Amino acid sequence: MKRRTCLIESVDITDLINTGIEKRIRDSVYIQENNGMIHKNTLWFKTLLNAEKSCIKDDKIKKVHYKFEDGREMVEEYNVDTQVLLRRAWKVKGKLDGEGKWYVEIGDPIPEVTPNSELSDLTECKDQPILTRRNTRINLEWRIRNLPYPIETYSIKADSTNRCIVVSTTNKKYYKKLEVPELERLNIPVQQANIQASHNFNTLIIAYNKPTQLLEMEKDWFQELKKVKPNKDIPSDCKTQ
Repeated sequence: MKRRTCLIESVDITDLINTGIEKRIRDSVYIQENNGMIHKNTLWFKTLLNAEKSCIKDDKIKKVHYKFEDGREMVEEYNVDTQVLLRRAWKVKGKLDGEGKWYVEIGDPIPEVTPNSELSDLTECKDQPILTRRNTRINLEWRIRNLPYPIETYSIKADSTNRCIVVSTTNKKYYKKLEVPELERLNIPVQQANIQASHNFNTLIIAYNKPTQLLEMEKDWFQELKKVKPNKDIPSDCKTQ
């Protein structure tokens, strides 16, 4: 019986030893694991601290609305029990300073409330691959639906130079660069050893183990959000979510 393997490339550790990179990586990991406060010096953490924040609590879901100093807006939704981020969406300004739309970074896309009937004939084919982001306690996850190819078809590589994950197929039917903004914001490289993949029901699931620095940052930030008291009145920006 032919053995099936997924084409997830690994790094040859002997090359790292010969070039001296292994020591630098080991030292970097040591610093990250033994200095849980390093994330507090990042621009991302300071930007979150300085943002104007309001929140509401709906059962076990805490929704936080951010207004940043540069005019940007962001909404996050957390599960209060698990402290897991369920959704992060950014408000994208419309043309000519219009109302704008929400771009979802994590979570399911926001459904259109009033679809444009004129564009009904231009909707995306249901058989096209659909990419969504998920977040768990220990992993960053991507789910790509409508990919029927067996697991050994996929090549999933960490691109440390561009700080992304590259997904491609040996039959050249699919190619995608997956951005990892959580690592980019904390200046953490993407590493091949943290990538895992599975394939079920025509869906390719890619999981990336959260580095220690990211886990510490998420833990600290949830504690900071506890200081933001829920509003009795729901902000208009949050009602749309």
